[in-house]
Amino acid sequence: MAKEAAQAAVEGQDLPAAAAVKKTAVKKTAAKKTTAKKTTKTTAKKSTKQGKPTSKLVIVESPAKAKTIQKYLGKGYEVLASMGHVRDLPKSRLGVDIEHGFQPEYIDIRGKGQLRNELKKAAKKSSFVYLATDPDREGEAISWHLSNMLGLDNSEENRVTFNEITKSGIKSGMAAPRHIDVNLVNAQQTRRILDRLVGYNLSPFLWKKVKPGLSAGRVQSVVVKLIVDREREIQAFQQEEYWSIDAKLSTTRSKKQFPAKLALFEGNKLEIKNEQQARDILSQLEGKDFVITDIKKGVKKKVPAPPFTTSTMQQEASRRLGFQAKRTMKAAQELYEGIDLPKLGAVGLITYMRTDSLRISEEAVQGAREYITGRYGENYLPEKPRTYKKKTNTQDAHEAIRPTMPSMTPEQVKESLTLDQYKLYKLVWERFTASQMADAILDTVAASIDAGSYTFKASGYSVRFDGFTALYEEAKDIPEEKSPALPELIQGEKLNLNALEPNQHFTQPPARYTEASIIKALEENGIGRPSTYAPTITTVIQRGYVEREAKSLVPTQLGEVTTKLMEEQFSSIVNVDFTAEMETNLDLVEEGKADWVQTLSTFYNEFEQNLKEAEKKLEGTRLEVPDEVTDVICENCGRHMVVKIGRYGKFLACPGYPECKNTKKIVQETPGTCPVCGGKIHAKKSKKGKTYFGCEHNPQCPFMTWDKPVEEKCPQCGSTLFQKAGRGGKLHCLKEGCGYEKE
Repeated sequence: MAKEAAQAAVEGQDLPAAAAVKKTAVKKTAAKKTTAKKTTKTTAKKSTKQGKPTSKLVIVESPAKAKTIQKYLGKGYEVLASMGHVRDLPKSRLGVDIEHGFQPEYIDIRGKGQLRNELKKAAKKSSFVYLATDPDREGEAISWHLSNMLGLDNSEENRVTFNEITKSGIKSGMAAPRHIDVNLVNAQQTRRILDRLVGYNLSPFLWKKVKPGLSAGRVQSVVVKLIVDREREIQAFQQEEYWSIDAKLSTTRSKKQFPAKLALFEGNKLEIKNEQQARDILSQLEGKDFVITDIKKGVKKKVPAPPFTTSTMQQEASRRLGFQAKRTMKAAQELYEGIDLPKLGAVGLITYMRTDSLRISEEAVQGAREYITGRYGENYLPEKPRTYKKKTNTQDAHEAIRPTMPSMTPEQVKESLTLDQYKLYKLVWERFTASQMADAILDTVAASIDAGSYTFKASGYSVRFDGFTALYEEAKDIPEEKSPALPELIQGEKLNLNALEPNQHFTQPPARYTEASIIKALEENGIGRPSTYAPTITTVIQRGYVEREAKSLVPTQLGEVTTKLMEEQFSSIVNVDFTAEMETNLDLVEEGKADWVQTLSTFYNEFEQNLKEAEKKLEGTRLEVPDEVTDVICENCGRHMVVKIGRYGKFLACPGYPECKNTKKIVQETPGTCPVCGGKIHAKKSKKGKTYFGCEHNPQCPFMTWDKPVEEKCPQCGSTLFQKAGRGGKLHCLKEGCGYEKE
């Protein structure tokens, strides 16, 4: 998408060459009625009498949004798309005049000449031009560039924004035109120049000191450092053994067993460090009565999670749907811009998807409450509509992400959506609706059970009222341990001991970051903005600093070497607090409380000094990126082969080059055998990076599947079973003629 492509320019990354520009036809009316009927579907009818313009031009960013807005505005308006940015800094040079107040040199983006001409022609023939690009900093900057390109008056009230692409959203946006907000433009311009200054000065330094072709970025360097730091914690982690003793108990009135954990000795917290200690305790517990000494009953309320912000939507889509941030934002953009629905035509299904606000309009809250009452009943409504507190440093220009029509359920629109769109809309709709539902009420029980000098603890809960959980509960990075409901317990009651089990455990290192947890860390530390998370993660992976292992983000040797260099020579660039402070400074520019040139000057003076010192300190030095050594033996010379990265990705190479030039593909074997020829099954990557599974004898054997092979065999034919792609996929057999599917 054009907007996502523009965002890829963040962190010093050049704006990619624009894709083939879709031609936008500017139609003229003729005298014939048949021509007039056709033109009303795509553009407002223009009068050619005496050459006087009658239509108003509205410029948005994407064709999908243009189509939806055109439907609502109708006659008298023509809606065209700019396809994202029309101007940017040049690719081939810095493009910033540092000596004269950091003035940027903007040039027309290559490949958009025809589009620019069409926009200029349409603007010239229109009676008025509205700039309706996205309602954020970048959208404001695009409107400012369009205004300059078209020769419009920047003091004119021609800027309109739409929080939602619906009839009421368009009406409200068009009714409140304003000036282009220069502070917003300056904030975006400052970010772009900052990233260019870092990228164009730091990248050549890395070429000379580490590896040709590398590039660096302001926020991406911090992201890589966070991932590298987590890996260092994991490697430095010292595993410690500990034990637990678990009892399985029941009352004399019920055969239902419940668990209890040994917690105290003579009233003090007990830590069991080894097996011998556990065995000693077991011997002391022999023959002891297990008696309930204390029962505490309570009522616990669970409150729903607030509606989505960009960050929480990306996190939850990662946890629940397995979506990468880029995939989430693509589906969200499509849902915002407009979906063709039967009888309704094109309509935006969610509000603007780049936001960190938790605010919800009264109209939307009322719509949710009406749906909840009709579907679940009055007792599922809280007494008062819920409002959620504004977070620190929140840009509150937009609402939280919500369905534009709360009454429009996911099932009602399912047939009109792609699978990704449906899954994400369902997630947004359920999260928003649940956020306006009543609390869940839990009855809790906690019991202390004495056995001699030792005390066991048992706890559980039962649901008195399910409230919002009838519809939705937020997923967690680490799933919560569920406490089973306890039977009716009586204080002083002697319990039956059915089993007493010692269990060995080991402390675990911190988990590697996933996309969900790194986005959460970025948000908590105030690094970047919602719109930057997806392109930044994509960038650090594409540039080879980080790679995915299943869902985990793991630093490469290149990422570790580069981070170490950055820490030693450019500590402020990779400092989390410094980067967060820069985001605060950008917010101050947006609010008109800080001068953008002074903000750039303060940063650049220190950065330039660091760069000069690093060049001097490391003159003549080149850092080596160690190769990843594998267990694969080179059949030509007996050395352990190493992993190299070429233009088509990773491959194995002999470290004896140039004496030994042996190379081979990296093969990832999986369980099971090919259901066609019996060969081994290899995990492979498609051109888009998606994992599929194929036979080792390809292309002689054509077998391939997206479904994952497992170790379990088919009970009918003995062939390998495969797990269907997707969450909770069933096991089934792919042997021709078998058809087995495990229930």
